Amino acid sequence: MSNLYREITPLTPHDCFTLFSRVKSEFDFPLHYHEEFELNFIANAPGTKRIVGDHSEAIDDLELVLVGSNLPHGWFNHHNQSKEIREITIQFHRDLFDEKFLRRNQLSFIRTLLERASKGVLFSRETVEQLQPRLEALTRKSGFDSVLELMSILHDLSISRNMRTLSNVSFTNDTIHYNSRRIEKAFEHMRMHYDKKITLEEVAKVVNMPEVSFSRFIKKRTGKTFIDSLNEIRLGHASRMLIDTTHTIAEISYKCGFNNLSYFNRTFLKKNGCTPREFRNNYSGSRVFV
Repeated sequence: MSNLYREITPLTPHDCFTLFSRVKSEFDFPLHYHEEFELNFIANAPGTKRIVGDHSEAIDDLELVLVGSNLPHGWFNHHNQSKEIREITIQFHRDLFDEKFLRRNQLSFIRTLLERASKGVLFSRETVEQLQPRLEALTRKSGFDSVLELMSILHDLSISRNMRTLSNVSFTNDTIHYNSRRIEKAFEHMRMHYDKKITLEEVAKVVNMPEVSFSRFIKKRTGKTFIDSLNEIRLGHASRMLIDTTHTIAEISYKCGFNNLSYFNRTFLKKNGCTPREFRNNYSGSRVFV
């Protein structure tokens, strides 16, 4: 896990997608990113470490993840003992679905799914078990039928329940739209001033709402408290600095608005499942292109 590679995938401009199906004994591909979207199915590899953006965790024996364009990701042996790992990887162009096409009502769920993929999406075990036979069957299809089936699979994934996004918003430089000018104005203020002291009272005034009302409003609209929302923005920037700079962890903590190093370490560990030092070690080394 010492290098972050920009992968040049074998997908040509003339193809809709490419698919790899394999049985292998280990994970040996480095941390990488590429322009194409990637849907990755893995079976029989419990204990493997998955890294997507600034999120890392050990996986179960069955998983399916959708990774967006240019989002760093990789799977690593970690505690995996299996010598018969099954993997199906589907890569498709970021413009496979035209923007105007995605704005049609019938494509709204797929559009939302592809937007969420910019942070990485992990699907529930129930969803994976239901779609596994279709993913395996897709390896035997070709031509127009295979394109239709991929679109159908993506649609079924987009309406599936209990999917989970993985990486922080600010790590991916992604902007989430909440269909609320007040919420987006609040997030814009937090993104601009994350490195300074920000209070609930201050942000409530920015959106012209009473403090208590805004506190309830942001929780209802985003599912997160004001503090959790602010911390997620700060943690995304901290993760980027851990990768891109040589600043000490204490320096990064203060530069990202955390005035208490212990609190920063606890918050980072709770969100990412590893300490800032462990996270930096995962990404350590030089960046190269292949």
